[in-house]
Formats: sequence, C-alpha cells, structure tokens
Amino acid sequence: MKRLESNLLNMVLVLTISALFAAGALAGVYMLTEEPIRLAKENKKQEALKVVLPEFTCLSEPEIVNDLVVVKAYNNDEFVGAAVESSAVGFSGEIKLIVGFDAEGKIVNYSVLEQYETPGLGTKIVDWFKTDKNRQNICGLNPSQVNFTVDKDGGDIDAITASTISSRAFLAAVQAAYQAYANNPDYVDSYSGASAQADALPCDTDSLQTTLPDSINKNF
Repeated sequence: MKRLESNLLNMVLVLTISALFAAGALAGVYMLTEEPIRLAKENKKQEALKVVLPEFTCLSEPEIVNDLVVVKAYNNDEFVGAAVESSAVGFSGEIKLIVGFDAEGKIVNYSVLEQYETPGLGTKIVDWFKTDKNRQNICGLNPSQVNFTVDKDGGDIDAITASTISSRAFLAAVQAAYQAYANNPDYVDSYSGASAQADALPCDTDSLQTTLPDSINKNF
C-alpha cells in the first residue's frame, strides 16, 4: 500500500477520521449506559421518597411550585406531608436533594441525590445535618421557626467543619424546598395556627404505593 504523503491535507484527513471514530465509539458507549443510568437515578429517587416522607399510602401527581417539583403524600385520604426536590451550587458543583416535610412543615428527613463536594469535607452533607446533635440535626425543625442559616452567619445550624460554603448551599436548598412546600394548600402552619385543606386525594388503601408516578420521573 502506498504510504500517504505527509502534508496538511492528509493530516487533516487522518485527524477527521480519528475524531469520527472516537465520536462513534463514545456514542455507542452512551447508548449502552444511558438506560441503566436513568433507571438507577429513578430507583434512587423512589428510595429517597420512602426515607424522607412520613408513612403514606399514595402519592399525588407532581406540582411545579417556585420551579421546584412538589409531590404530596397521603395516608388514605389524609394529607401527611410532601417531598420537594431542590438544588443549590456548592463549593464544587450543584447539590441536588429531596427534602420531606410533615403536615406541620417540619423536616422529616432529606436525601442527597447528587453532589460533587470535596471528599471528607463537603461530602459530609449526606449525613451531617441528620446526625444526633442538636445544632446539626435539621430533622424535626420547621425552617420558618428558626434561623435556618449556619452558625458563622449568626444562624442556629452548625456548619460542617471547614466546609462553610457547602453547608450554606445545602441549607439554601432546604430553605428553597420549604418555600415551595409552604405554598401547598394542604400545609398546616402550626406556628401561626393557620391552616388550609385541599380536596382529599383518592387513595388505594389496599396497598402501599411506594413508586413515583411516571410524570414525576420526567420532572424529578
């Protein structure tokens, strides 16, 4: 086979062919991994709902409030709380989480879906704010009733040691989730004594629905 002459045209041709081959290979890998990754994310969200919500028998269709997805939870026809997906930019990237609230606006629990914070420091957001320490643990708190900022900013929540930026971003995401939840007409404001009750959602009382409605997976 005749060897190609080393000139600009041939070099461009070789680079173009190599780039097309690499792009094709990457596209093939993406197609093979896209569905497993999507399913893994959906499963993580479904498991997160079980963790962050009070006991429930069914879930509502999602609502978009303040650009956040809100999913209400009912025990038979009684509203028991809601889960809100929220996010904020931390030290190393976006932090995504689901926060669950009970009917009185108190945080039941949270689950971090994605985070890219510094290992051993910012990554502690996964568990730090639900450990059994008074000024760390946000579970059981209503964000409207405490100074829901880090201690270094005069708040009531202890920041992660050496990770103030990550802590601020996390609490900001939780606050945003609460603001979306507080617009829920089923919300009972135990602090002010005000309450409102929306139409009850029909539930299948014979079985516990623990999976997200299809439309939630598209938004959540």
